[in-house]
Amino acid sequence: MVRGKSQVMNLGDSISQGDLAITILIGGLLLDRLIGDPWHWLHPVQVMGWFISAYTQMALNLTNSPRGLRWLGVGLTLLMIAASGAMAWAMIALGSWIHPLLGVAVAMIILASCLAARSLRQAAEDVLTPLLAGDIQQARQRLKNYVGRDTDTLSEEEVLRAVLETVAENTVDGVTAPLFYAIVGSIISPGGAAVVALAYKSVSTLDSMVGYKRPPYTDLGCCSARMDDVLTWLPCRLTVASLALGSGHPRRFWRDCGQQARLDPSPNSGWSESAYAIALGVELGGVNTYQGVVIEKPRLGVSRRPITPVVVREALTLSRRLLVGGAVIGVLLIWVRYSHELGSSLLSFNSAH
Repeated sequence: MVRGKSQVMNLGDSISQGDLAITILIGGLLLDRLIGDPWHWLHPVQVMGWFISAYTQMALNLTNSPRGLRWLGVGLTLLMIAASGAMAWAMIALGSWIHPLLGVAVAMIILASCLAARSLRQAAEDVLTPLLAGDIQQARQRLKNYVGRDTDTLSEEEVLRAVLETVAENTVDGVTAPLFYAIVGSIISPGGAAVVALAYKSVSTLDSMVGYKRPPYTDLGCCSARMDDVLTWLPCRLTVASLALGSGHPRRFWRDCGQQARLDPSPNSGWSESAYAIALGVELGGVNTYQGVVIEKPRLGVSRRPITPVVVREALTLSRRLLVGGAVIGVLLIWVRYSHELGSSLLSFNSAH
């Protein structure tokens, strides 16, 4: 096989490793943009959810010991990461065995399933549509599908705040962090974007299902919650740094975000929410109710204007720009990683002539 050509997907001399990695990355992003997560399709997160639910039930039936549950939680976290990565690799390998282009398509589909840019926009619009039509009851009902707080008595402003907070937090969890790990995977191997992104997605899914401080998940979900915090830490800071650079006063923006983020017990959501609040000139946080329990969350940002549907859509625009900017940087990094292929190809061409 000619040096510098892809061996991972067995595409022979038809495409370089760098081109293959970029094709999979951009293809996955475009698939998410075009089709998102169709409800009637089997989704990898559904499969993860079934396994996590079964494992959780088994663990809770097996022991009540906090120590035992913590160890079972460690096992669950490591198993999910390994199994998700292995599943992605096996599916891509099987597709490539049938036909190289099928392997590429499978990698794109898996990567698209790890991204939630289109789903995030659809979720926001799903709540905004009845709200703009004056049907706040329907907006509250739809909001229940996306947030954990009680929504039955929320005012219009509180509904909008909940939507904006969801956009801010999930831009990191569902857009920039999966993209970050897809780029890391692409740098490791041309077909690695889907493998590494799905492994990250498994931790994010675990955290959303068992990463709670309330029983019965306090001990079982401890490891997954901390793992999610660790893996999301760098993508979150890079997201905030990107918003800071676009603000026109990056040092002040970063300083203000850091000061306000410390008020939030989460090492990541405080950063993303404060960044969006500062960028949009609104205030997030305040009083929320969860299963009848009132919780006062830190107030982030500075309220220079009320939260309106226009502000929520501005937040969605910020999220889209972060995705596009991240993709451009990713392509450049992949190009640098595999740029030796170009030099090798040119040398081979010159020696042949």
